[in-house]
Amino acid sequence: MHSWPGRDVAQPGSALAWGARGREFESRHPDHFYSHLRHHIIMTAQWKPNVTVAAIIEQDGKFLMVEEECADGLRFNQPAGHLENMETLLQAAVREVQEETAYRFQPTALLGTYLWKHPDKDLTYLRFAFIGNVTDHDPEQPLDDGITRAIWMTADEIRASQQWHRSPQVLLCLEHYLAGQRFPLNVMAHLS
Repeated sequence: MHSWPGRDVAQPGSALAWGARGREFESRHPDHFYSHLRHHIIMTAQWKPNVTVAAIIEQDGKFLMVEEECADGLRFNQPAGHLENMETLLQAAVREVQEETAYRFQPTALLGTYLWKHPDKDLTYLRFAFIGNVTDHDPEQPLDDGITRAIWMTADEIRASQQWHRSPQVLLCLEHYLAGQRFPLNVMAHLS
């Protein structure tokens, strides 16, 4: 780590605020100066993925899916959504299934974690996919905004509709589930 002249009076990220001594150092050591500046900018604007949860639910040979309105039109997805502040991953999964399908979800296992960078947007998703069962369907409950319907589909129907999947995570999660991938829920810890 370098000692930066004038840093004690500089505003973070502002090369001009480093004063005459900072500008002098910059002129004599431009590579070090800009390397430090890039590092500072990256650290202050730290990148974070969008944390999401999803539910893989099989019943009588069919899987619970949702059809949702997206920027690209109607798409199929597992019941899924973003982790909200102050909730655990399990609470988020239970909430999302209830909001999007009107079923009560009981997680039984972690299927896996999936990191996906959207190819056309500056967005990365970190998905925690859970396996579980549903009960207590409420047909009168309105579904979440953007959800047009909850639908039960066979694995073959899901595979055949791949071009209409919300993301490649949909099919990958299904295939991992069918291959028998499972992790106990106690591999996760929620610290408060």
